[in-house]
Amino acid sequence: MMKKAAIAMLIGSTLAMAGCQQEAADPLKVEQVQLQSDAEKQAYALGAGVGGFIEQKLAMQEELGIELDRALLLKGFVAGIQGQSQMTQEELQALAQALDASVREAQQVKSAAEGEKNKADGEAYLAENAKREGVVVTDSGLQYEVLTAGEGDSPGAQDTVKVHYRGTLIDGTEFDSSYSRGEPAVFPLHRVISGWTEGVQLMKEGAKYKFFIPSELAYGERSTGKIGTNSTLVFEVELLEVVKSAEEATD
Repeated sequence: MMKKAAIAMLIGSTLAMAGCQQEAADPLKVEQVQLQSDAEKQAYALGAGVGGFIEQKLAMQEELGIELDRALLLKGFVAGIQGQSQMTQEELQALAQALDASVREAQQVKSAAEGEKNKADGEAYLAENAKREGVVVTDSGLQYEVLTAGEGDSPGAQDTVKVHYRGTLIDGTEFDSSYSRGEPAVFPLHRVISGWTEGVQLMKEGAKYKFFIPSELAYGERSTGKIGTNSTLVFEVELLEVVKSAEEATD
């Protein structure tokens, strides 16, 4: 891993740049090259693939305020593939570790700042939402709105449910949807976020509710996909069927 990290740090932003082994006024200038044989295409493809990976890594680091000189990256790569690096393997490993540590620290600072903002934004959103007619607030802080009342059974915490749902952030950004996948989701109710476990038990089969879930009843300080730290979540949920637990089914 150390060796790979060191090499990655020194690889240029793209291996697909023609003229990288020649002195040029602009070492990062991209030129079109003629690729005839399979071997030439494979060499170019390998370089372009690795270069694209490094470009993504550089872009991520730049978002965190860590910028590296791309011309020096390219020079380091050229020196490395020619076995003429100015640095020892130990120096490369130490510098790679230092860079990784800087990235982790910057990510933690960014995540903490985003978490504080998400928390404040979510609390303000819920405070206003609670004033709307038809919105009910439970003791836990969960908010819900009945869109369609059902007439079937209500699930227990140990039951498995079949639902259709759409999940968004408070700004409307969709992060998950069974509708988009074209099929309902089936899962044990006690194995999801606590806002779901509590809220879906309030429903009857055939009902459609809208849930407004505070971060502490959702993913809390965890982040996953489009869901950032301390995010308040909004779900539209249709309870299609209550599948009784295995214990009840054998009674």
